[in-house]
Amino acid sequence: MQLDSHRLIVRSRFKGDTLQSHVVQPQAALVDKFERRFSYLRLSITEKCNFRCTYCLPDGSECHSHDGELSLIEIKRLVNAFAALGTKKIRITGGEPSLRRDLCDIISLCKSTPGIETVGLTTNGFRLEKDVVKWRAAGLDVLNVSVDSLNSSAFQMITGSEKLASILRGLDIAQSLEFKSLKINTVLLRDQNAHELKDFLAFIKTRKITLRFIELMRTGDNQQFFNQQHVSGESIQQSLLASGWAERLRSLQAGPAKEFIHPDYQGSLGLIMPYSKHFCHDCNRLRVSSKGQLFLCLFADKHNPLREHLQSDNIQPAIAFLQQSIVQKNSGHNLAEQVTGSTRHLAMIGG
Repeated sequence: MQLDSHRLIVRSRFKGDTLQSHVVQPQAALVDKFERRFSYLRLSITEKCNFRCTYCLPDGSECHSHDGELSLIEIKRLVNAFAALGTKKIRITGGEPSLRRDLCDIISLCKSTPGIETVGLTTNGFRLEKDVVKWRAAGLDVLNVSVDSLNSSAFQMITGSEKLASILRGLDIAQSLEFKSLKINTVLLRDQNAHELKDFLAFIKTRKITLRFIELMRTGDNQQFFNQQHVSGESIQQSLLASGWAERLRSLQAGPAKEFIHPDYQGSLGLIMPYSKHFCHDCNRLRVSSKGQLFLCLFADKHNPLREHLQSDNIQPAIAFLQQSIVQKNSGHNLAEQVTGSTRHLAMIGG
């Protein structure tokens, strides 16, 4: 980013479809009526997923093609608009984002956008061992890998995949690549992995990896499963505090996890507890789906059609749309009241 005569100069190094360098006036930050500042974009690039996780897509993916997904040029215009409004961090999600063959191009164009300081990726790890070096070379700063069990049989039962050994080898490679942050995500499930806490803690004792336990969330199609498998992260938090772990302050661009550190562990542990009080008070993130819908909240009833404003290199309409939309954001979700909005499952937006 370079300021010149009070103008923001936006340059593109993207060499696919042509996007000309252009100049836009600096814009106000994205701040809602509750004075929350939004500097973090979670961008889904596909709804496709090749895993069959019990908590998300037990019957497999509903999406079998890449038709209708945002193109590279649309993604570039989108990212430029968000960057002009103060977005500093972008996390690329899915479905499973590595199913897009142009993932490295997407990483590169996000990283080369002036104002974007951090580019992250959340993946199920299916292509981690093969492609993590390429992702890092393309500019990826932060990597989150879903690992719902360290036991191969339990992992296969939860995900429908036999890739655990490959994923763990990929994590070893990733550790050598000096990412700003390397995390593994584990969805807490009462009967399927909640008993593995000691194994997970042993895993991060000698590895500079952040383990994040995520409370199972209610979505439109999992009520029975949720009732059977939901585990509150509060009990884990109390156990950690009683065992010498201390909570660490989060950075301004961090996600919603409470993070804990221990002097005897190289790794750290995070808890994402959407049912806890005040979970939404410091929300700093917005979401865009792979088909260009703006999600003001993961569990909103309706989403705002952004894609129509990405059809030319003039990003001012997209900027105006975002500024108008942010004032509609509610103070919080209504998960405690069993209101899940229009989110059928997390694969449609990446959580």
